[in-house]
Amino acid sequence: MMEVVRACGIFFLYAVAAIFAENAVFSRALGVSRLVKLVEDSTVDTLTFGGLMCLIQLVAAPLAYGANQLILPLSWRGAIRPFVFVLCSAVAFFVVLALLLLLMKEKARTMLSVLPMATFNSAVMGMLLVTATQNFTLLQTMGFALGSGVGYTMAVMVVTEGQRKMQGAPVPANFKGLPIRLIYIGILALAIYGFTGHRISIG
Repeated sequence: MMEVVRACGIFFLYAVAAIFAENAVFSRALGVSRLVKLVEDSTVDTLTFGGLMCLIQLVAAPLAYGANQLILPLSWRGAIRPFVFVLCSAVAFFVVLALLLLLMKEKARTMLSVLPMATFNSAVMGMLLVTATQNFTLLQTMGFALGSGVGYTMAVMVVTEGQRKMQGAPVPANFKGLPIRLIYIGILALAIYGFTGHRISIG
């Protein structure tokens, strides 16, 4: 019983760390270009995108973990690791696609347009590479995968809300649109960076 509780604790600890302290957007700038497009595109539902991204990451994470264990003895593993992880994401894409077609036939058509965006982006690839380079266990990898997806969705929602509030703000003409959005993301990233306990070293 204690082992199960301990395993659940590790899973949720890494999930929470990925949501806040290691947020893909604010801590590592992963998927920022996709985030900017999501904020601009009112036709894409943020929660749908985030849910699909979480599913993709939860399917791709154990595949990538197993593949990484297989290539670990190779001296040139660093060269092929990105390609292997892209293949894992592609497999995850087809698994989630099959699940959508089987379980959500009516809503599958609307989700199919979002699924490629949720699968093939730097946030997913970055998550797989971080878990591999940090030598996470399978449990840690799964927790980090879930947290990364949830954290990315929260980042999109925060930036979308910021965008909404800035529309009525007196922003100089040169900074309207993308520039002010990137400044806003940068300020949030600095806040997250400070929240995790980092300090600027002087001298």
